[in-house]
Amino acid sequence: MTGRWHIGVIGGSGLADGIGLDDAQEIAVSSPFGVPSAAVTTGTLAGVRFTFLPRHGRGHRIPPSLVNYRANIDVLKRCGVTDVIALSAVGSLRGELMPGHFVAVDQLIDRTAGRAGSFFGPGLVAHVSLADPVCPRLRGGLVAAAQAEEAVVHDGGCYIAIEGPQFSTRAESRLYQAWGADVIGMTAMPEARLAREAELPYALLGMVTDYDSWREHEAGVDAAEVIAVMHRNVALAQQVVRGFARSLPQARSESPLDRALDHAIMTAPAARDRALMARLDAVAGRVLR
Repeated sequence: MTGRWHIGVIGGSGLADGIGLDDAQEIAVSSPFGVPSAAVTTGTLAGVRFTFLPRHGRGHRIPPSLVNYRANIDVLKRCGVTDVIALSAVGSLRGELMPGHFVAVDQLIDRTAGRAGSFFGPGLVAHVSLADPVCPRLRGGLVAAAQAEEAVVHDGGCYIAIEGPQFSTRAESRLYQAWGADVIGMTAMPEARLAREAELPYALLGMVTDYDSWREHEAGVDAAEVIAVMHRNVALAQQVVRGFARSLPQARSESPLDRALDHAIMTAPAARDRALMARLDAVAGRVLR
């Protein structure tokens, strides 16, 4: 079964502003899961529908722990998005992953706490598979687009999501290395979890800004360093997104992730919470109708 692409992009507020969307419109979309980070900006790139959502709101006003990840994913689903790509600043836990490089993440470790990590709950229980949290088709497209722009991009890497907003201690940084993490950030979880529950294939392109705090004879990471590298990379990130749009085949073939909820719902129909079912009309309506 084939259809049309509609790419949702979650990233910094400046990404959509300079991307060059055709027929761009800013639209406020409401969610039963609360207030999303901002209005979405929707338009087309190379004839493909793209919808951008700034993760931290306009002007980066929302800290990582207070981003309403459920509302953000729900809003993208309501907009008709078929696939999600995320762009994030990350710290490097490996010497070869240098500031200015890109990492197309393929695995995730979640060390966040207190964030709503599921659309489901009492009265409607669901368990999706998250063994492979990143869509290989999207990741491959992002890698190819980055290579075409002559960016240094690493295909694969494990991202550890921490609560923040503080950066790591040196001891934590070394611990995360021992666990096998390659890059570190504060936002990929529960974003990737929720995208899977919403049956949205998800990929993350990390922009390395610093070496976290594991290099003993160097100063630890600070925000000024992160911002400086991000500013240098934003134009390149925009070019990568444009190249990704041009590379997409005209028709979108079905992904197995489009049906992530097929066998995930555990609650018997007669025992389901009708109010929660109503809130899940966009996220899980396909399997609840």
